[in-house]
Amino acid sequence: MNWTALWVFIGVWVLTGLATGLWMARKGHDPRWTIIAVILGPLFVPIAFERIERNPRSIASEPVAMWGTASEESGGLRVMVGFDGSKHAEQALRTARKLFAPGGGVLELVAVVSYDDGADIDSEVLARAKERLEAAASGTEDVPVGYAVIAGPAGQSLRWFATEQHADVLVIGKRGRGLSKQMMGSVAAYLTEHCPVPVLVVDPTQNAPTGQNPAAPVALRVPAEDVDGSAQ
Repeated sequence: MNWTALWVFIGVWVLTGLATGLWMARKGHDPRWTIIAVILGPLFVPIAFERIERNPRSIASEPVAMWGTASEESGGLRVMVGFDGSKHAEQALRTARKLFAPGGGVLELVAVVSYDDGADIDSEVLARAKERLEAAASGTEDVPVGYAVIAGPAGQSLRWFATEQHADVLVIGKRGRGLSKQMMGSVAAYLTEHCPVPVLVVDPTQNAPTGQNPAAPVALRVPAEDVDGSAQ
C-alpha cells in the first residue's frame, strides 16, 4: 500500500470539506456544518451549493412604534444597534442612548443569527436572541425602542437591514460573543467600508479617538470613555 498517496488523499478530502464548511459559515450558515463537511469531503460541495442562501432576511421583529413619525416629530435620528448580548454590544447600546436619546432619537436593536437557526422556529439560538433583545429593549425607557432578528452573514445582514429600514446611523460594538468574538473585527471593518449608512464602532478598550477610517469617510470609531467617561 502506498501510504504517501493515502495520506495525500485523506488530506485533500479533509481540506476540501473544511474549506467548504468554513465557506458556508462565512456565508451565514451554522458553523456546525463544518463537521459534516470534513467527514463528507468533496461529496459535501454540491450539498453546500444546494443549501447556500444568498440574501439576508428578517426573521422576527417588534417594530419601533411609529418609527418614521416619532423620529420626524422629535427631530432625532433613527438609530440601529447591532446587539448580541455581549459586553461590547451592551456598551454600544449605552453609547447610542447617551449620544442620541437626548436629541429624540429612536432605537432599533438588531440581532443576527445563521440561516439555519432562522429557519427553525424552535431553535434555541433564535429563542435566546429574542430573549436578549426583549430584555435590552425593556430596560431602555428613555427612548422609543424596537428590535428585530435577521438571518445571514453578520456584516452583510446588518448592512442590508440598516439600508432597508432607512436608518440614519448604525452603532456596533468592536467585538461580539462566542465564536463571533474572533470575527467581529472583520464585521466592523466590512461595515465601515461598505455600509452606505454612517457606522459608529464603539471600542471600550480605546482611550482616545482614532479618527475616521480613511476608506470610509462616513464611519467613525468612537471610544466609549468619550461618551460615559469610564472604561467598561
